[in-house]
Amino acid sequence: MPPPKLDNMLTDPTVSSYVATPTGSATRKRKAEEDEPQAEDRMSSSPSNSPAPTTRSLPAYRHTKRPRSGPVGRPLALPRLLETLDADSLRAVLQSLCTRHPGIGSEVEQTAPRPSVPSALGVLKNYESALQASFPFGGDSSSDYAYNRVRESLMALLEALADYTPHFLPPNETQASQSLTFLDGATDIIHRLPNWSSFQNSLHKQNAYEEISGAWALAIREAAKRAGGMQLQYGGWDQKLAKHNQQANGKLQDAANELSVNIGWMGGQPQAQQHGSRGEDLNSVRQELLAGTYGKNLPVRVGPW
Repeated sequence: MPPPKLDNMLTDPTVSSYVATPTGSATRKRKAEEDEPQAEDRMSSSPSNSPAPTTRSLPAYRHTKRPRSGPVGRPLALPRLLETLDADSLRAVLQSLCTRHPGIGSEVEQTAPRPSVPSALGVLKNYESALQASFPFGGDSSSDYAYNRVRESLMALLEALADYTPHFLPPNETQASQSLTFLDGATDIIHRLPNWSSFQNSLHKQNAYEEISGAWALAIREAAKRAGGMQLQYGGWDQKLAKHNQQANGKLQDAANELSVNIGWMGGQPQAQQHGSRGEDLNSVRQELLAGTYGKNLPVRVGPW
């Protein structure tokens, strides 16, 4: 069947009514376009005419109160704890650690600074002060009662003296001046030890003199081997040792003999035994030779010899 012609479709009332009548959706679309304002109208319109923005209500913030912790006790840190310890307490703690852990003791011995002569003599003088403070008031200070009261402090001083003396002797101490200086101060402390009426109690001081005399002899022999023994010749040690021997009532005679032998072997004389102008002249010549000024003031000869 051939398709209908266009003229017939236009003249047909059913078809023409279908084509001419717009649909409902098209009518609604046209109406929406007419109602929608143009771009220029939107830009020129007042902001007051624009719809108000919708506001969203945020949820209310709920403040939660955190409980504050009060002060809580705790032990001190190690640096603060060490600050509160005095020398005796710190020494006791360190000694306890070294006893329980020998490895720590060895490390302390290697890292600790070497004791000096003033520090060692200071420790000995502290022991001496403790000894003097332990004497009872009044009464006979040389009696057995006084000895029993101070015996503990006396033993502590003698033990410390016996421990410190070998530290300053050769070969542990290589400088003769350090050895002799310590022995000089240690001998003064022995002179001040108390004298007891009992022979048995007096043996402590007697033994101390014997030990210090042997220490003097060892230090003198080693000093004579170093630098030609100049430390012995010009340090005035012969005079100091002679004075110590006099205060000890001859108990340091072995040390004095050792010094005399070594100075005599070096071609000198103990300064305490020099008499007359000849001894003074020899000493003056030695001093000038050491200073490099010998012959400086001698007249210069001119002409044939």
